[in-house]
Amino acid sequence: MADHKGSAGKSGMNIDIAMVRELAEMLADTGLTEIEVEDGDRMIRVSRGGGVAMAPAQVAAAAAAPAAAPAPAAAAPTPEAAPAADHAGAIKSPMVGTVYLAPEPGASDFVKVGDSVKEGQTLVIVEAMKVMNPITADKAGTVKAILVENAQPVEFDQPLVVIG
Repeated sequence: MADHKGSAGKSGMNIDIAMVRELAEMLADTGLTEIEVEDGDRMIRVSRGGGVAMAPAQVAAAAAAPAAAPAPAAAAPTPEAAPAADHAGAIKSPMVGTVYLAPEPGASDFVKVGDSVKEGQTLVIVEAMKVMNPITADKAGTVKAILVENAQPVEFDQPLVVIG
């Protein structure tokens, strides 16, 4: 990884430095220790203490090392990354991505605290790899809490909205 100019030298593989930096920022913002993105036969993995790895997906899967570095003592978990037990019955993110509370910038949020929702109604959108994924209510009820902010990075299984 001595080549920081945006390419991996003679191998012909281009490294998207901006993507690596964005993933590293996402790690810092969410308190995650590792994040991985696949694009066809290429994969980018950014982890704290583990560096950045790019390899064909099938090779990386076989060579994945379970070396998880302990988080620094100064890194306290954010309220958004609270244990799922604190939000029983919450709708959780099915993927890592960026959550959006409205269908587009400037539009009204899909739901607000106190709104009644129907099963299947869109609550938020999680963008992952430039694909907008609607996250819907799994039951009818009232929105008790919205646990995320607009344009916030979210991790897999992170509580998003509580419906009671």
